[in-house]
Amino acid sequence: MLQINHISFSYDKNEDIKQVDFSLQKGKNLAVIGESGCGKSTLLKLIYGLYDLKEGQMFWKGSEILGPKFHLIPGMPYMKYLAQDFDLMPYISVSENVGKYLSNFYPEEKKERIAELLEIVEMTEFANIKAKYLSGGQMQRVALARVLALEPEVLLLDEPFSHIDNFRKNSLRRKLFAYLKSKNITTIVATHDSTDVLSFADEVLVMQNGKIVARNSPLELYNKPTSKYVASLFGDVNEIPGFYFNQKENQLLYPHQLKIVKNSNLKVTVSNAYFRGNHYLIEAHYPEGVLFFENENHLQTQNVLFLSQK
Repeated sequence: MLQINHISFSYDKNEDIKQVDFSLQKGKNLAVIGESGCGKSTLLKLIYGLYDLKEGQMFWKGSEILGPKFHLIPGMPYMKYLAQDFDLMPYISVSENVGKYLSNFYPEEKKERIAELLEIVEMTEFANIKAKYLSGGQMQRVALARVLALEPEVLLLDEPFSHIDNFRKNSLRRKLFAYLKSKNITTIVATHDSTDVLSFADEVLVMQNGKIVARNSPLELYNKPTSKYVASLFGDVNEIPGFYFNQKENQLLYPHQLKIVKNSNLKVTVSNAYFRGNHYLIEAHYPEGVLFFENENHLQTQNVLFLSQK
């Protein structure tokens, strides 16, 4: 088990990580989400042991995780951390980069292992290409393969799909997270992409200003967000005064949770329509501001409609 006990950290006078506390069972996938600058990347670096804590302690299977004050080379040997800069060696091949930390005593096993990893990240055809000739997305895929090479007990991924083309991203996600589950590798993913969270995470931490502001399963966080900030991390969200639905409290509703009806308290005027493939995202104005809802068909601007909660 990974145990994070009330840790705090600061780069200067201001605290960047504030009393973060959680635990994670072996083999689970934890997603850490939040706006830019909320502390996601810093948290991963602390867990890996790249910085010394200001307060608190961290443990993996009972052994304390310590920072650079206690190690000649920062970082814990049973962990791997994939940063956003990839750190590939540009003048050697993709295969050589992936096999950099694998033993040369068993060349056939090493060759097979490299081939397996390149297949997972869909880079087999680039095996003999020097890293300097790769695109950013290709470099990111090679970097993913390299951190998997020694099958770490804990894998820390910082925006692991940020440079990868959308058409390839979904396939890569499925292969990677299935592989991690099969190997029982504990994984923490810092991400801004809701697909990483909803489809693959066992649990989600939401961070804001260096603190954990929500923690739950993806299903619970999505269906029962604790604030507009939390809900907005999964896409567009409307905060609508409760009196429109005969409720005391404001209602947080995603666009797909609103529908057009013949009559209701919520009267809106269409201001724009955005084509989304199988539906349109409709932007509309009402007395309290702007809201969004989904509709199968295009709607003309200035149309006056009534909305209700589905």
